[in-house]
Amino acid sequence: MPRRRTNEEVAFNITPMIDMTFLLLIFFMVTSNITNQQINVPVALPTARSAVDPNPRIERDLINIDGDGNYYIADKPATKEELMAHLRVKFKDYPPLQIYLRADKNTPTKKIREFMDMAAEVGALDVIFGTFTN
Repeated sequence: MPRRRTNEEVAFNITPMIDMTFLLLIFFMVTSNITNQQINVPVALPTARSAVDPNPRIERDLINIDGDGNYYIADKPATKEELMAHLRVKFKDYPPLQIYLRADKNTPTKKIREFMDMAAEVGALDVIFGTFTN
């Protein structure tokens, strides 16, 4: 007489899938906060007839200049000296860094020129100006 086989229940372990779901959720929540940091500074960008979207994969340092000529490193207010120190540190650590400059359309040209001189002094070769396209 043949032996009787016992039926064992097969269970599917979903614990790793739940772990991955939570990790992805946390990742997307964190990255969405990072990409929205530039919106906190009230800057009315100028419009341009032709504009090209830069490569989003390259690391950039975000600098804002509001309509009164005040500097912001990302969304934190900064003096000229603080901005210069910040740029020196950034370009010492990562020389091919790009600068993404968001200047208000009412920003005095003197302030933009002043910033460009600071960027040139630290060796910034690639400055991207934020604009809207017509």
